[in-house]
Amino acid sequence: MAKFKTLDDFDLAGKTVLVRVDLNVPVANGKVTDATRIERVIPTLRDITKVGGKAVLLSHFGRPKGQVNPDFSLKVAVPAVADAYHHPVLFAQTDWTDVSEAKATIDAAPAGSVIVLENTRFHPGEEKNDAELAKRIATLGDIYVNDAFSAAHRAHASTEALAHILPAAAGRAMEAELTALESGLGNPHKPVIAIVGGAKVSTKIDLLEHLVEKVDALVIGGGMANTFLYAGGVGIGKSLCEKDLADTANRIMDRADEAKCAIILPVDAAVAWHFEANAPHRHYGLDAMDPDGMILDLGPASIERVKGAIDDAKTLIWNGPMGAFELEPFDKATVEIAKHAAKRTHDGHLVSVAGGGDTVAALAHAGVKDQFTYVSTAGGAFLEWMEGKELPGVAALTAS
Repeated sequence: MAKFKTLDDFDLAGKTVLVRVDLNVPVANGKVTDATRIERVIPTLRDITKVGGKAVLLSHFGRPKGQVNPDFSLKVAVPAVADAYHHPVLFAQTDWTDVSEAKATIDAAPAGSVIVLENTRFHPGEEKNDAELAKRIATLGDIYVNDAFSAAHRAHASTEALAHILPAAAGRAMEAELTALESGLGNPHKPVIAIVGGAKVSTKIDLLEHLVEKVDALVIGGGMANTFLYAGGVGIGKSLCEKDLADTANRIMDRADEAKCAIILPVDAAVAWHFEANAPHRHYGLDAMDPDGMILDLGPASIERVKGAIDDAKTLIWNGPMGAFELEPFDKATVEIAKHAAKRTHDGHLVSVAGGGDTVAALAHAGVKDQFTYVSTAGGAFLEWMEGKELPGVAALTAS
């Protein structure tokens, strides 16, 4: 990974720092319901303000389609930022066609202030990566800091163009994310195992094709495993399956063989006849699958096989649950494997990096979200990183 600057490379005293954060958080009844992303940027805000710098927050929120829409005002996030920061936070009315009013608010704020600006997507130039909008935003500060890895896969004015105008650095959350990702696939301790689950192969073809070239073992679970089993001639009954992608699955298997990447598929399964919580179910070896049944989770032999593969690894990358984890008892494989990986991490035997919305929810459900080496709250950005794609917001920080 190319070198990027951090907050440690700048004298922040008395400076106005434009901090790109991700305040695109869930809101219900006018209140933020999950402040995880906000909490992760607090170390950056504290490092800026403790030396008398001003932290000016830039973010998108929802999809206002380039128009001013009060329903998508970032004013709603200010109380949650203040709660996480444990100090009052200002909100600056912002017209992205003329930022003079916002600049006046920023200039008048005392040293050490945190100020939230209005939704960057209230201007159509944000999503178009418009250079003129970026220049206008740049007049509001002295230094640019990106602390929003979850938005780094977008080449927008506030994530990419702005980084080429002002001196730029990664915030503490971005720094931690990039360091963790480097330890996962960039320069990992080998052997490396990847666990990829989820419903459909079609959403993760690029991911699988990239991983077989990078890791030593690849566990495929969830509904997507059914497509691979079907492609290999294994009976899967009435399970979710993308039969039209059988050739794609076989191609990925062939590439894995060439790359000497071991593919680990289920050998048994928890099978039910209705897709619902606590549905009657049985464990079947996949050589004796009930043609009327649905595979909803790994069976006990498969779980032990995955645990054994983790025991042989020094680095784990995880994206996607192993079964229908939202339905008990078909969360068993995900929970057991997650707890096993967490223990290996705790004991110092494993570097574990996980990410993606369903993955974070699954690890939280298993009670181990805080026991992995790093859990990314990013969705699309984490997936694109796993696919080996360049992230514009990161590339802009590493450009010299």
